[in-house]
Amino acid sequence: MTEQLRLMCVHAHPDDESSKGAAAMARYVNEGVDVLVATCTGGERGSVLNKKLDRPEVWRDITQIRAKEMERAREILGVKQAWLGFVDSGLPDGWLPDSDIPLPEDCFYLEPLEVAAAPLVRLIRQFRPHVVTTYDEDGGYPHPDHLKTHQITMEAFDAAGDPDRYREFGEAWQPSKLYYNMSFGRARITALHEALLAEGLESPYADWLTNRDWTEDKGPRVTTRVECADFFPVRDDALRAHATQIDPEGWWFQVPLELQQKAWPTEDFELVKSHVETTMPEEDLFAGLR
Repeated sequence: MTEQLRLMCVHAHPDDESSKGAAAMARYVNEGVDVLVATCTGGERGSVLNKKLDRPEVWRDITQIRAKEMERAREILGVKQAWLGFVDSGLPDGWLPDSDIPLPEDCFYLEPLEVAAAPLVRLIRQFRPHVVTTYDEDGGYPHPDHLKTHQITMEAFDAAGDPDRYREFGEAWQPSKLYYNMSFGRARITALHEALLAEGLESPYADWLTNRDWTEDKGPRVTTRVECADFFPVRDDALRAHATQIDPEGWWFQVPLELQQKAWPTEDFELVKSHVETTMPEEDLFAGLR
């Protein structure tokens, strides 16, 4: 392939792009790949998770503040970014997909699938990505917006390539590969945990490894490990740009960068759809396309 490679990463809220696959994005930008983040909602109903910013004026202007945070993170990562325009669903206590806990009527999760997928189909046909990444069938975790993001990406990945669907959005374009972000497999968490203990440091993962149910560990599903340790600092700077969402003294930053780079220097993905031949395991989201 001689044309510029293009990567689209579909995320639920501003800040998700900086905590899931951000170092890989930064690596690909550095290589000359055109990278676009599609953000489904504005994060309007998100919490203020940084105690230093938990103030009434921040809550009042949360939509505008989160948009500015996204702008700064986008600049740090070197990516393009587009808003799909949906309204954050929030996460009521105890909500699960089969629960009877109501969500706001105007929210992203309650949009009909074809309505919710439409702007993503349009964006795919405009940007023409070769590779798309998103969340797995559980949304990474069961937040209504993450689950909906998975659903619309699966719909749009196929629909964008079908000339008989969404005809109003122009010429069909079929992306070649679709991946799920895979961040928290047991092997990775164990490697980081043991590396911390070896340095005599406290691990934030001890209770997690002991008490979490690992019978459905998704680590073995990983097909593709993208080495991007050199870009972990860029990832962390982008994450800190989302100041309302990230406590700079919280657990996200408890593992020293140098230790992370040695213990687990990759970001990991699962290839779930491909229209090109490739060989497993992969080390590149564009394997089979270069």
